[in-house]
Amino acid sequence: MKKKIYLFDFDGTLTSADTLLAFIRYACGRRRFFLGFALFSPLLILMKLKLYPNYRAKERLFAWYFKGMTLDDFDDVCCRFACHNQRLLRLKALDKLREVFHYGETACVVSASIDNWVRPFFENLAKGSHSDFQVIGTKIETDTAGLLTGCFLTPNCYGEEKVRRIKEQLPILNNQRDDFWIIAYGDSRGDKEMLEFADEAHYRPFR
Repeated sequence: MKKKIYLFDFDGTLTSADTLLAFIRYACGRRRFFLGFALFSPLLILMKLKLYPNYRAKERLFAWYFKGMTLDDFDDVCCRFACHNQRLLRLKALDKLREVFHYGETACVVSASIDNWVRPFFENLAKGSHSDFQVIGTKIETDTAGLLTGCFLTPNCYGEEKVRRIKEQLPILNNQRDDFWIIAYGDSRGDKEMLEFADEAHYRPFR
């Protein structure tokens, strides 16, 4: 029998809202949140018109809010954000995750969001499980003093990059792909390649 691997997109699939916006507002407050978006509105319009790369716009926005913050302080805010916003997780998605953890299956949350705030959403849920659970998300850069530089260490985990990162994180799939049955869950164009990579694809299943 083939071993199962579950792949879940995060924003919009497991959650009911985009967590990037929710996280910035939580971490920076309403006033600074709106100020930043007002300053970057021309760039965001260009991004929506596909005249400026989504990844670069996201990185510049992130840098404006968080560059110079210590990694410890950032991680602390990420943990508090996840703790105070569990309501963002869809109930049907939680039921599926509990089932996966109960049976000890391998599970990966694959997201373009920063992995620092994605991972804490699942710490209590995965606790005590024998599942191999991983979060594959965008990683952030710090300098030698442990301060955020505002740059990303990895490309935006979107489209083909999702499949590349999955294979990087689970290298056994590079030469033993036929030994596994992969089930993927997504909700947008950014999940297309991941859903096609899977043996069993579910589009917007938890709504």
